[in-house]
Amino acid sequence: MKQRIAVIGVGPSGITALKNLVDQGLEVVAFDRNSEVGGNWIYSDEESHSSVFETTHIISSKTLSQYADFTFDDFDPTVSDYPSHDELRNYFQAYANKFNLYQFIQFDTLVVHCELLDKGTWEVTIEKGGVRKAERFSQLVVCNGHHWKPRYPDYPGEFTGEFIHSHNFKKAAPFAGKRVLVIGGGNSACDVAVETSRVSAKTAISWRRGYRIVPKFFFGKPTDVVAEGTKWLPIKIRTLFSQILLRIMLGDNKLYGLRPITNNFGSLHPTINDELLHKIRHGKVKPRLDIKRFEGKKVIFEDGKEEEFDTIVACTGYWLSHPFFDKNLINYSDGPVPLWLKMFHPTISNLYFIGMFQPLGCIWPGAELQSKLMAQELGGKWKRPENIAALCQKEMADPHYKQINTPRHTITVDFHLFVKELKQHLPKNYLSKVSMAKRQEKELNHSQ
Repeated sequence: MKQRIAVIGVGPSGITALKNLVDQGLEVVAFDRNSEVGGNWIYSDEESHSSVFETTHIISSKTLSQYADFTFDDFDPTVSDYPSHDELRNYFQAYANKFNLYQFIQFDTLVVHCELLDKGTWEVTIEKGGVRKAERFSQLVVCNGHHWKPRYPDYPGEFTGEFIHSHNFKKAAPFAGKRVLVIGGGNSACDVAVETSRVSAKTAISWRRGYRIVPKFFFGKPTDVVAEGTKWLPIKIRTLFSQILLRIMLGDNKLYGLRPITNNFGSLHPTINDELLHKIRHGKVKPRLDIKRFEGKKVIFEDGKEEEFDTIVACTGYWLSHPFFDKNLINYSDGPVPLWLKMFHPTISNLYFIGMFQPLGCIWPGAELQSKLMAQELGGKWKRPENIAALCQKEMADPHYKQINTPRHTITVDFHLFVKELKQHLPKNYLSKVSMAKRQEKELNHSQ
């Protein structure tokens, strides 16, 4: 069929996928269940697809969290070092406006099912306003994100208080005067513990393993900017340097009553938080070990300690989910993810995944480069290697980091290495800071 491309989702990855396809003059339609661009950075008090909460700020600095085609200096040079969800929402919407993307987006539209037909065409079933219809496309671009389907923990017994996932946490106010237990040691868990501790009667945080808490600033600079100065070093040397620096700056976890760290830097996602250790040392957050079982509102921890809580907030991650695919076609919920450069399927050549990776850093700069590579291919300016299946297997066998074997760690990449790998396949002049309409206008004026 004539080339016609479908993009699922217009969050940070989806809008750059859409922009770069439009740059190549390709026919493209994007679908999103929300009513605006921005994905989970669109804050709402109501429970929804969005998962950010009232005080969320990004955990990577603006310097390393921007599109090359539209930087924060292009948008607003006064944006904070670690932008808030509101600053990011405005940034993404400004990006969509600058590159005239809204005309290609169908909002309030749910992608229900995607079927690969015999001739290599995608039949995409969408639903809007309760009405379903099917459309056909030559290529499918998946940008639905991987922080939206909550993963809950499973412990013996039954907890009879309020039990929620961090996905449902919007603000601290509803937890005023309550006894709160937060499960997890990742970024969401530490943020929730810090926020609830401002208003709760008691906040405790339960870890099943030791996590590294990384401050947002070193030597007066954002931590990732400082770390960027070592990107030329091999990962093993970089991680050793990071371990030593953190040990000097913060000391041992035992000083804070937290579980000791038993894994090398990079084997778990580091937790970027400036306040947790402060709250612990000021008695506002109580460190606890892993949970052994529940008995009503009572929680028994693995060291035998027993406490009662009114609310448990499980900050235990998300499933990698694509509900619009038949599971016998695509199912990455468990096990490895065999995609070359985290985007190319080993056998389905007209399917692309954009932004489905978890960097030790920010997602959308890498998603922008993925999008440019995809657009180069679909515009006939780049050809993929013939041994894609072998490259997928090699990437899985030799990841950037040897991480612990959990579902959360199947799509991890090193930010700097991943960016470097993608750039190797792009032309040197890959920047495109002007919209397609502006370029066409300029070309028309020049021809006259």
